[in-house]
Amino acid sequence: MGDAAQTLHGRCLCGAVTLTVQTENPRLRACHCDMCRQHTSGMFISVDTLSGTLDVRGPAQSFASSEWAERGFCGTCGSTLWYGTVHDGVRHPAAGLFDGAALGEMTLEFFADQCPQGYALTGDHQKLSTEETIAMFTGDDA
Repeated sequence: MGDAAQTLHGRCLCGAVTLTVQTENPRLRACHCDMCRQHTSGMFISVDTLSGTLDVRGPAQSFASSEWAERGFCGTCGSTLWYGTVHDGVRHPAAGLFDGAALGEMTLEFFADQCPQGYALTGDHQKLSTEETIAMFTGDDA
């Protein structure tokens, strides 16, 4: 609101995959689930984007990591590209692909109760538990 949309240009490590996306504010989200940590060897950090603006070109591939999620990667170098939710088809691109995206504000942590003791994020932002995260991504309020 009030922020002008800006275009972010990103690329994988080898440059074979390029990404372009629009954002009003490159807000960051972190996930500490077991699969994100196994996939990235740490937390997965995505950048908030405007719906429907992500354009991916090159040998991008995805892996269905659960019934409700997929993980994108470069078919050439293996760089992590996105975390996607199956129920709505939304892809949340990895912040590290975009120059300057890491300057964004951390706004949300998923699976905060699974964050390893070896690292923690500072700041006053929302931290969802495992139960809260799963309910959010699956639409299950049980």
